[in-house]
Amino acid sequence: MITDGNLDTVFNVQTPEGIELPLKIAGFWSRSLAWLLDFLIRAFIYFVLAMILTQFEKLGMGLFLILIFVLEWFYPVLFEVNNQGMTPGKSMLGIQVVNMDATPVSWTPSLIRNILRTVDFLPLLYGLGFLTMLLNQRFQRLGDLAAGTLVVYKPVKKKEASFASVSTTDLTFDLSLKEQQAIISFAERSSTLSNERQYELAEILSPLKNTHVTMTPDELMGLANRFLGKS
Repeated sequence: MITDGNLDTVFNVQTPEGIELPLKIAGFWSRSLAWLLDFLIRAFIYFVLAMILTQFEKLGMGLFLILIFVLEWFYPVLFEVNNQGMTPGKSMLGIQVVNMDATPVSWTPSLIRNILRTVDFLPLLYGLGFLTMLLNQRFQRLGDLAAGTLVVYKPVKKKEASFASVSTTDLTFDLSLKEQQAIISFAERSSTLSNERQYELAEILSPLKNTHVTMTPDELMGLANRFLGKS
């Protein structure tokens, strides 16, 4: 089950064991750049093949057309299935294809999503795919919707969370488990956020305590340390 995330384009996938896995959805620009990189890689391969196979006249041309067909249709599938959902272009951008339940993509969904690229391409330059991505919160094109896949940022292996060292005052109000989890989620992501974004999100999270006092990012991270038993 996927639930909306409270911060940015993060969706939480709940596993059968009851564990929530946060997925950061890849947007249009990162996916477009990945596609462009993969296109340039294929174009280079086609150029090399053409230089070699044109020496064999008609036989070479026939082989060249066959290889173009194979590369166009199976290049993304082979990489997605055998390289953690990443083509070379996706790998450079740090994004990957996964199933809706966050499990690695397999042959069938990868084939479906890539075969339907021809529909997403209509009427020109992935116009229909782009429109479909804008109309759903998970930025899925038609191929993704049919295959049940998502394109997400590859999780970065984190060291043990280390938040700002601040004096934690005694809480004079109660926070629900969901509210505590939201503060911990903010603290875990704080190192990847600018100071301006930290304060912006802190203003969103501060009303959780039902007062009119706004907490600073450091104070929220101090609370996160408290909830995790680190202070």
